Amino acid sequence: MRKGFASADEVETFLHPRLRSLSDPFLLPNMQAAVGRILGAVDRRERIVLFGDYDVDGVTSIALLAEMLRAYGVTPELFLPLRMEEGYGLSRESIERCLEQGRPQLLIAVDCGTSSVAEIADVRQRGVDVIVFDHHEPKSALPDCVAIVNPKIDPGSPFHYLCSAGIAFKLCHALLKTRPLDGFDLKGKLDLVALGTVADIVPLRGENRIFVQRGAIEIARHGTSPSDWRTRSTRPGLKKLIEVSGVRPPILTEDIGFRLGPRLNAAGRLSTAEKSLQLLLTKDESEAAALADFLDNQNRERQEVEKQVFLAAEEQIAREFDPMRDAAIIVSGRGWHPGVVGIVASRISRKYHRPAIVIGFEETGIGKGSGRSIEGLNLVEALHRCSESLEKFGGHEMAAGLTIRQDKIDIFATAFRRVARELVSDECLLPCLRIDHELLFSDLNADLLRWHEMLQPFGNGNPHPLFFARGVESTATPRVANDRHLILRLRQHNYHQRAVFFDAADTFLPPAPWDIAFGIRANEYEGQTRLDVQIQALRRAAAIN
Repeated sequence: MRKGFASADEVETFLHPRLRSLSDPFLLPNMQAAVGRILGAVDRRERIVLFGDYDVDGVTSIALLAEMLRAYGVTPELFLPLRMEEGYGLSRESIERCLEQGRPQLLIAVDCGTSSVAEIADVRQRGVDVIVFDHHEPKSALPDCVAIVNPKIDPGSPFHYLCSAGIAFKLCHALLKTRPLDGFDLKGKLDLVALGTVADIVPLRGENRIFVQRGAIEIARHGTSPSDWRTRSTRPGLKKLIEVSGVRPPILTEDIGFRLGPRLNAAGRLSTAEKSLQLLLTKDESEAAALADFLDNQNRERQEVEKQVFLAAEEQIAREFDPMRDAAIIVSGRGWHPGVVGIVASRISRKYHRPAIVIGFEETGIGKGSGRSIEGLNLVEALHRCSESLEKFGGHEMAAGLTIRQDKIDIFATAFRRVARELVSDECLLPCLRIDHELLFSDLNADLLRWHEMLQPFGNGNPHPLFFARGVESTATPRVANDRHLILRLRQHNYHQRAVFFDAADTFLPPAPWDIAFGIRANEYEGQTRLDVQIQALRRAAAIN
C-alpha cells in the first residue's frame, strides 16, 4: 500500500517483472513518424549519423541503435561531443564538426536536442533531416524537425520515467514490429538499457523495473565462466569491465551505479567518451581488455580530480553556507574540472540535504556548472526562474547543467537561493529517514531475506526497505575496517547480529543501548548466502513508556 499498489495484480506485476508486460512502443509521441523516416533512410541507403551524449545513458543509447541499424544493413556514423571543447548536446561547435565528419542526410540526436531549437533549425537549413530521442524537460518551444520522441513533451504520457536508453529500446521494438529481423535478439540488448537506466538515476518503476531486472541478468552473462558456451559473452568489453571492476554475479544496481557506471562515465568526464562506446561495441578480446584497463585508470584519475574539487568546495561552504538561512548551496571556482562538478554537486547535496550547484570557470570567464536537487525542488523550474543570469541551461527535475559568465555569478547565486527558499518547504529541508517497518533480530532469517530480494532491483523510485530495531546492545568494541567503516557486534534479547556502519569511522557513538535504522542484503560467503545488516543511522535508545 505504501508503494501505491491498489490490487493484488499490481503487486504480482511488481514482484515478477516480465518482458511480455512491455507496452506498445508506438504509444510514445511521434514514434510512428520516426520509424517511417528511419526505415526510409535504410531503404535509400542514406548517410545516417547517431549524435549522442557523453554520459552512460547517451553512450549506451548510441551503442544500442548502432547495433540495431547495422542489423538492417546500414552502418551509421557515431558522433559524441567533446565535453571540454564543445559542451553538452547540439552545440554549434559540435554540430559543425559533426556535419563536416559525417555529412549526414539524417541526423538522429539521442539524449539531447529537445531544447535545441536554433541549432536544429540551422541543421535543417543545410538540408539535413533531424529526429530527436530524448527525455530531458522541454522549454517553451520545441524544435521543428521530423519527430521528437520524448515522453515529457506529452503531459499525458505514462512514460515520463524513461531515460534515453529506455526510449532507444522502445524505438528498436517499434522498428522490429514494423520490419521483423530473423535472429536479432533484442532481449539480449537489455544489458545496455540497464546500464543507462541505473546510471541516469531515473525511477525504477514501470517498464524501467523490467529493463533493469532483465538487463542485470544479461550483464551477469558476461561475467560467467567462459567454459559454459550458453553464457559466452557477446560483449567482451563489458566482460572485461566487469573483471577490472571486481563485480561478481548476481549483478545489483549498486554494481552498475558505483562500479560499472563510473568507469563508463570516466572517459567522457575527463576527455572523450569514444573509448566507452568502443568498449561496448568491440568484438575483439584484446581491444576489449585494453579499453577496460584504460577506463579503469581514467576512473582513478577522475576520483583524484573529484576529491580536489570537493575539498575546495567544502572550504567555500564552511565560509559561506548558513543552514538556518540558505535553502540551496552554490559554489564555484576557477579551474574546477567541468567533468566532475556533477559528482561533487551530488555529494554536497547528499551531505547537506540542499539543492547544490557546482560551477567551474575557465580562463575565459565562462563557467560550466551542474546541479543536483532534493525532493521538493524541480531544478529545471528553479533555473528557469533565474534564466536571465544564464547563457543556457537544461536537464530534468533532479539534475541539470548550465553555462554562465563569471560576472553574473553573484546575481545568479542570490536569485537561485531566493527561488529555492520560495519553492522548498521547511519540512523538505530537514533530512529524515522514512522507516518501512520495525523488526526484531529474531525476524532476521532466510525467509525475510528471500522476500526482500524479490523487491530487487532497488534504486531511485524503489529504495531499499529501511528497518528499525530498538534497544540494541553492543557486545564488543567497534572495529574500524578500511579506515572508513565500523564493524559492530550487536545483541537484542538473545539474538546476536554482526552489522556494518558505512563511513562511520569518525562518527561519535552515544552510550548503548541504541536504536538503529538499517537495511539488509544478501551476501555470498564461502558458497553460503547470509543476511548482512547495514546500519544507516544510530541513536541512543529512546525510553519506552
